[in-house]
Order: sequence, then C-alpha cells, then structure tokens
Amino acid sequence: MEFEGIEKRACIRFEIPGATVNYKLKKPLFTKESYGEEFCPVLDMSRGGLRFLSQGSLKIGALIDLKLSIPGERVPLVINGRVRWAAPSAGKSYKYQIGIQFNPYGEKKGQNYPGALVKIIALEQKFSSTEKSEFGKSLTDEFETDG
Repeated sequence: MEFEGIEKRACIRFEIPGATVNYKLKKPLFTKESYGEEFCPVLDMSRGGLRFLSQGSLKIGALIDLKLSIPGERVPLVINGRVRWAAPSAGKSYKYQIGIQFNPYGEKKGQNYPGALVKIIALEQKFSSTEKSEFGKSLTDEFETDG
C-alpha cells in the first residue's frame, strides 16, 4: 500500500551503496565520549538527515556525532545531529532503524561545517536517480544554512 499523504521532507533522499556510519552520543561534561557501534549500514540520506541500521536503540532527542564512511572516499564525513526516531527493523541482522536530523550548517557553535553540505550535495548529485525534485526545483535551489 502506497502512502498518499503530504510529504514533509524538503530534501531528496538518496542511497549510497556500501556507506556505513559509526556514532557517539554527546555526554555531559567531564564524561569521556567514544564512538560506539561501527559499520552501521546507511539506508538513505538527504541534506537534512540520514537513516541507518543499528543493533541498539537510541533515545529520541539525543545529540549525536556521526562519521559517515563512503566507499571510495579516504576521509569520513563528520556531521552532528539529533535522533528523531528509532523503530524496530524488519531485518534479522540489525534490530533497529534510526532516523537522524542533521544540525543546521553554519559557523556557530553546534552547527555543521558548511563544507559538509557541499559534500552532501555532491553525493546527492552522484547517487540521486533524478536531477530535479518532484516539485521541479533544481537540487541546489534550496538548502538550510545559518551563518
């Protein structure tokens, strides 16, 4: 059954075959942070967030640092965000699907480096199956920045 409601997402979702992510949750001051589960498969992503598989569930609203590893790229893309949802996964290999919303892009504390957005747009253009969104806008017409 196909969903017929209004799509809330403003960004095109695309898949990067073989992409993985590892993450660490932001902890209170003076608590050692370390990256946890590694090689979590990325199901899809957009300029605004990503969805990945995980063995453990994450608390909704938790702040998270991500290292996105893309096949053929030497350096992982580091990006910050917030857990927006977690749900059981239908597959047997991983127990959960996790949805992350990226922090805005800009130069202020807590924001993602604007160069990360440039990299994501390049990935979108490389891996997206369409050149224009369903609304007919160019892929570079709109994206969220805050400087």
